[in-house]
Amino acid sequence: MSEREREILEAAAVLFAERGYAATSVRDIGERVGLLGGSLYHYIKSKEALFVKVHDVALQTAEDRIRDAIDKAEGPWERLETACVTFLEIQLDPNSITMPLMSDFQSVPTEVRERLIVKRDAFEKIFIALIADLPLDKKLDRHVYRLLLLTLLNSVSSWYREGRLTPEEIGKQISLIFRH
Repeated sequence: MSEREREILEAAAVLFAERGYAATSVRDIGERVGLLGGSLYHYIKSKEALFVKVHDVALQTAEDRIRDAIDKAEGPWERLETACVTFLEIQLDPNSITMPLMSDFQSVPTEVRERLIVKRDAFEKIFIALIADLPLDKKLDRHVYRLLLLTLLNSVSSWYREGRLTPEEIGKQISLIFRH
């Protein structure tokens, strides 16, 4: 990726996160990087393709960070806790674009959403593997367990306010709750 392409990707990520998919135009992105619309198309195929690329890069970065963190943890419960903590540190970082992009998931065209689902499903394999290793009661459905855990982790940004608990403390609490 050239420096110019990286600049366009970063500008688009910020605009999508700030304004949402529908309210961000190719012209807005071009203006942010100092290119006219026609010149911008030299670097991108379409707004849709650019959104998918931004989304994929954000999720891949999150996945890499979580995998690096859990590689250092020992035991299945510590790995799950580390994944929860890292996930929330990424999502609750005010400079992170991951949460705004995921929040905008329903507003993108269906064909774009289908492409995003492929990457999201690949990302969720981290949690599928982590939960498969847990010594859970046989009566617990691991699929439901994972969906509930990810739903909770994804919703924290809707109620989190800096001050009382840190993202790390909330991640540890969630992990503790799911251990019981």
